[in-house]
Amino acid sequence: MDEPTLRLAAFLIIFGCMALAQAAAPRRNLHFGYRRWPANLGIVLLDILIMRLLFPAGAVGASIWAEANGIGLFNMIELPGAMEIALSIILLDLIIYTQHLIFHAVPLLWRLHSVHHADRDIDVTTGLRFHPIEIILSMLIKLTFVILFGAPAIAVVLFEVILNGMAMFNHANFHLPKKVDAVIRLLLVTPDVHRIHHSVIQQETDSNFGFNLSIWDRIFGTWREQPELGHEAMTIGLERLQSAPTHNLIFMLRLPFQRDLGQYPNSKPKQEQNHV
Repeated sequence: MDEPTLRLAAFLIIFGCMALAQAAAPRRNLHFGYRRWPANLGIVLLDILIMRLLFPAGAVGASIWAEANGIGLFNMIELPGAMEIALSIILLDLIIYTQHLIFHAVPLLWRLHSVHHADRDIDVTTGLRFHPIEIILSMLIKLTFVILFGAPAIAVVLFEVILNGMAMFNHANFHLPKKVDAVIRLLLVTPDVHRIHHSVIQQETDSNFGFNLSIWDRIFGTWREQPELGHEAMTIGLERLQSAPTHNLIFMLRLPFQRDLGQYPNSKPKQEQNHV
């Protein structure tokens, strides 16, 4: 199976499994449910088209170039292949955690990242919802560290498939038994862990930055075990955008450039009972 086919197959299988899981056993009653999907999936399609245009070779191309030119840590030292792959995936995951932290801390970058957080529900499609400019910046960061690490091409492919799959998994609105969640979260980010990060409460938004491994939040002091109001009662999204058309594609694309958001009063959405 070639790389593009592998990526597409992994995406479709994981997306389908998460969509079925959250339909069968939803964790929360969603306010807008499937009505958000056209915009959330629309921005994904736009992101893919832009990335194909700007970075046709992607991070894998950067890896192959670095190896051919002997650039990067793992191209300068001799390690077993399996160790290089494992270390590359772990180091790239640390970079993603750090990048996520920075996108929250720097106001200009937060404007871009707020498109992701503006979703007033959280489900499998939220994990794919990012502004195209953030996607471009993320790729530039990834290319830089793939080259610096000299990450093998197979490690890059595996990392990107895992990252994409975990983003869908830990944003999905499905119920994991508490005991299962307790075991998984010792190493990986579960939906209950990451949902806290999408709370309107600032202290909760500024926690649980990990996408794959949960150890980074524990090591760097950004870990939060449970939301203050509980998973069913907590409000998702951004407080200042609770009455904004956040599931409109044009609104999403324009959001980072809007100066005055005062036209949207702080108000919670109606409690519509859409189960997804």
